[in-house]
Amino acid sequence: MSRRRRHLSKEERTLWETVARTAVPLRPETAPAPEETAPLPLPPAEPAGPAESGLSGAAAFSLPKRPKKHVPPPLQPIDRRTHSRVSRGTVGIDSRIDLHGLTQAEAHDRLHGFLRLSQQRGDRLVLVITGKGRSESEDVFGFNERGVLRRLVPRWLAEPAMRGVVVGFDEAHRAHGGGGALYVRIRKPRKGPGEAEA
Repeated sequence: MSRRRRHLSKEERTLWETVARTAVPLRPETAPAPEETAPLPLPPAEPAGPAESGLSGAAAFSLPKRPKKHVPPPLQPIDRRTHSRVSRGTVGIDSRIDLHGLTQAEAHDRLHGFLRLSQQRGDRLVLVITGKGRSESEDVFGFNERGVLRRLVPRWLAEPAMRGVVVGFDEAHRAHGGGGALYVRIRKPRKGPGEAEA
């Protein structure tokens, strides 16, 4: 089945001829000889400005470069040596927060505030107590919503907004609450341009 050949409309032909006449060939020696046609009116000259630099139209105007997006550092789990030293009491826990009995919104806000304050104080390791949640025998209404904070706190610690504060975290030793608590390593605060290193 052959396709019917489409012919250019008058406007399309005029546009094409204007473009062909104003185009500069990359290799002038191989350019075909121009056809003899009636001269077409050229569009009005653009005002002087960036176009005079040798660039035409849209190429003369460039969008401002976007600033590079800050990529938060990846979380690093607490190494086994540090974990065992903390559980034996050789390395101390600088501070702790207990999130028992708080709503999710309250716990989220308190945790973020606590971690930022811990960083400002220069704490290196803190304990976050989430609790293990209700057991099924305590769940009188049958909702069985056990361990909500226990599930959510690790997500909150991994949020990009907290990467400048949290180096990493791991489940605490049984002596410090086991599955209902987390050891959290705190990142050293960044020094401002005018501040001296401590």
